[in-house]
Amino acid sequence: MSYAMSAALQAAVFGALSTDPVLDGLIGGAVFDADPTGALPSAYVSLGAERVRNRSDGSGGGALHEFDVAVVTEGDGFFAAKQIAAAVSDALVDAELALSRGRLVSLRFYKAKAARVENGRVRRIDLIFRARVQDG
Repeated sequence: MSYAMSAALQAAVFGALSTDPVLDGLIGGAVFDADPTGALPSAYVSLGAERVRNRSDGSGGGALHEFDVAVVTEGDGFFAAKQIAAAVSDALVDAELALSRGRLVSLRFYKAKAARVENGRVRRIDLIFRARVQDG
């Protein structure tokens, strides 16, 4: 197993989301690699937890990364949150991201959960993606 490409994958995902024009039009650049603090934007995207499993094979070290991307919005209903979630998915699924180490073999949507949080005043969609990476 190799966890060596984790930072490279995170940087590439962050870069893809930060530079996506559709997503930028929806949230004005509010993409974070950690939950923001202080005054929060009314809508933002935040990279979250990651789970990694060995996927090494005869060609070298590899891993399957399951990572979360949270979409958080204030406002009535889930419509805006779902538009943002769709833009996140469009920016990542099957993206050809260049990693600073290793290579991305595949990037797929796995599942999502939408919920009202903070006494119902905030909408949150947690998207989970699976990325297969290979070292070398």
